[in-house]
Amino acid sequence: MLPEAEFEHVLAKKYMRTEIMPHAFCPGCGLGIIERMILMAFEELGQEEWDRTVFVSGIGCSGWTPLYFRRDAAHTLHGRALAFATALKASRPDLNVVVVMGDGDSMGIGGNHLIHAARRNIGITAIIATNMLYSLTGGQMSPTTPEGARTNTTPYGNIEPNFNLMELLKAAGATYLARWTTYHFIQAKNSIKKAVKHKGFAAIEIVFQCPTYAGRYILNRPDPRDMMQWFKENSIPLGVAKNKSPEELRGKIIVGEYLHRTDRKEYTERLRELEERAKGKGR
Repeated sequence: MLPEAEFEHVLAKKYMRTEIMPHAFCPGCGLGIIERMILMAFEELGQEEWDRTVFVSGIGCSGWTPLYFRRDAAHTLHGRALAFATALKASRPDLNVVVVMGDGDSMGIGGNHLIHAARRNIGITAIIATNMLYSLTGGQMSPTTPEGARTNTTPYGNIEPNFNLMELLKAAGATYLARWTTYHFIQAKNSIKKAVKHKGFAAIEIVFQCPTYAGRYILNRPDPRDMMQWFKENSIPLGVAKNKSPEELRGKIIVGEYLHRTDRKEYTERLRELEERAKGKGR
């Protein structure tokens, strides 16, 4: 435990449970940057939005992220964060429900819940931290491990293609989608602000550095600074990517705001209309 007096940063003093710091992340882990993105987004959104926000997370390194915030947070079963969040939002539509998940928690074990949350267009903000493998359990292949990458469970190279989360959720029915890396701090923070205010299912994928496993195994860059540099050099804005061939985009991270739809009704609004009809008021 670090003394409160050692935390000088305004975000830490205002929003974090400093009494349980330092946190459990490995040195150089990008989850600390994602925590700061979230807190800066709420600092700019204002106290009222923060006061009506509840965080939900699943299992994995990313699942610890909101547990350090001075807000109500539920740490749920592996892959079940969105199921819990769906029930929470359905019972309290007035709350901001923000779910922080890893790529394995959201697209692997929890993939079914992810698809159906997008299909329903329920007003949840999903922040999906992608590090390209399962890190908490030792660096195994995940649904976002690049094809050909070596991990603890793919020592001869991954033969499976990885998920394209943006295309998956677009097809499923999500109405706000964005992808950034930890290098794109301001852009990601602004997308989180938009997502919290968005009426409907919003997902922001943030590719972050895991120097302990992804850095050593996949990118051969165990220094987090080198991983950030790799993110910078291998990210292509969405508008630029549209004019490039699949061969030119192979292995690149295409970043940007993918979707912002307002033409689909949010799920809890439809639920309220159904309740009114059931009571005979909407006939």
